[in-house]
Amino acid sequence: MIPSRTDPPSNDGATIARRQVLRVGAAAAIVAMLPGRVRATAITAAPAGRTLSLSNVHTGERLRATYWEGGRYLPDALHEINHCLRDYRNGQCIDIDVGLLDLLHELRASMDTRESFTVISGYRSPATNEALRRAGHGVAAQSLHTRGMAIDVRLPGRSLTALRRSAIALRRGGVGYYPADDFVHVDVGRVRYW
Repeated sequence: MIPSRTDPPSNDGATIARRQVLRVGAAAAIVAMLPGRVRATAITAAPAGRTLSLSNVHTGERLRATYWEGGRYLPDALHEINHCLRDYRNGQCIDIDVGLLDLLHELRASMDTRESFTVISGYRSPATNEALRRAGHGVAAQSLHTRGMAIDVRLPGRSLTALRRSAIALRRGGVGYYPADDFVHVDVGRVRYW
């Protein structure tokens, strides 16, 4: 029998399955239309926690902190991360951009490792940045390090080339490749590569 316009919709398994497919398809279409940075955040905003493992080459500090859990950033963990990534030359500390932390979390997952990032440079105070620039260390005058939006790292057990390639694939910001100095720079500024 062909249902008339007044018959209630069928609730058979096929109809329910079609509705689920349509819902998933609609959600995927919406996510696909989002800008890259927002799309990456929407995709990674799963209920599981986000944890970072860091090893600061200059201070010897090691940190493993779950900084996001239950749909929110955890202030105590963020404070610990800010301290670990401080300007080791003068002890100055600022709030590190949580987008950078999310980028590191995604980058480590994409590298399929549980190793800690070796941190070469996290936050740099404007005074430190200017001193390094004047000394000819090739740092940018308006470096994103001075705003807590950039970090220079390497990942034990993974090549710099693979780390660079994974960072570029994420398309979350700038990626600089420094094989002579044994690190990759990542930031959450505009997408660019050098």
